[in-house]
Amino acid sequence: MQIGISTFVETTPDYLTGETVSHDQRIREVVAEAELADKVGLDYYGIGEHHRRDFAASNPAPILAAIAVKTNHITLGSAVTVLSSSEPVRVFQDFATVDALSNGRAEIMAGRGSFIESFPLFGYDLNDYHELFEEKLDLLLEIQKNPDSVTWQGSGKFRAPIFDKGVYPLPVQDKLAITIGSGGSPESVIRAAHLGLPLVLAIIGGQPERFAPLVALYYQEAKKAGHDISKLSVSSHSHGFVWETEEEAVEKFYGPTQHVMNVIGRERGWPHYNRASYDHARSPEGALYVGDPETVANKIIALHKNVGIDRFMLHLPLGTMKHEDVMEAIRLLGEEVKPLVEKGLEGWENPFRNV
Repeated sequence: MQIGISTFVETTPDYLTGETVSHDQRIREVVAEAELADKVGLDYYGIGEHHRRDFAASNPAPILAAIAVKTNHITLGSAVTVLSSSEPVRVFQDFATVDALSNGRAEIMAGRGSFIESFPLFGYDLNDYHELFEEKLDLLLEIQKNPDSVTWQGSGKFRAPIFDKGVYPLPVQDKLAITIGSGGSPESVIRAAHLGLPLVLAIIGGQPERFAPLVALYYQEAKKAGHDISKLSVSSHSHGFVWETEEEAVEKFYGPTQHVMNVIGRERGWPHYNRASYDHARSPEGALYVGDPETVANKIIALHKNVGIDRFMLHLPLGTMKHEDVMEAIRLLGEEVKPLVEKGLEGWENPFRNV
């Protein structure tokens, strides 16, 4: 069971003061947070792509490159790369560069993304939302197979074909790692399974156990497609926060969470997020991982046993939080939560692979 961090490098206004951290300051803070994550033994650090004022990471790759030269062990990935509105050749080049700087620790998490700002920004039509992703993923995987000589021809609608061209630099890995990020639709789960790609689920609401049938479906479909399921994995990311005591963790995380959930909720028509919503989400049945190390560890253990998740990413921070508080939460996640999870899963085998 791997434990890591995902972040969107948020720069939302502070819910109490209204003050906003500058993009450059937040980016520098993220580099320090990832460096600490590596030092305390966490397995993964992922940065998500967004194109709006309240998120500072429009291109995760340069930030991950800065992190790469300051870390030694941690896997560095996008969470996610919005592939539908990206150029796959450039995406591969960017992450092959991160792979070089990190000596083989780069990972592309390809997805559609839940925000749409990149489409008009880069001149894409939202009516092509699904078709763009299918075609660009096809090209990215073709590059992954043999970047020294790429020949590919798509529909002709979105880009020109490629005939025997190299895509450089070459990655350190034999095959640059690519995973599929999904909000949990059966279609995206089946696609990842048929392609033999690791799957990453965003579990940010409701009951995590409702994703168990999707994990089972993933392994069943991957096996039917002829893939070695022992080499595949399912990851998840969920919002959360760790502090020394349950009470302090709950109080520190509530304000920023409520603020962000209601900002995004107004854009998407979600119901108002209040203390009752928060308390339900942080209960043992909910998808919010907030509390002291033992509480968070127990929820992660349950997630692995009941849903079959192999890598858990705590999405941190949600909204604007003090950098020093985020650093302390990362320290606790690595030094206290991870050992508790490892102890709690000693001798345990993932039953979802037994298909």
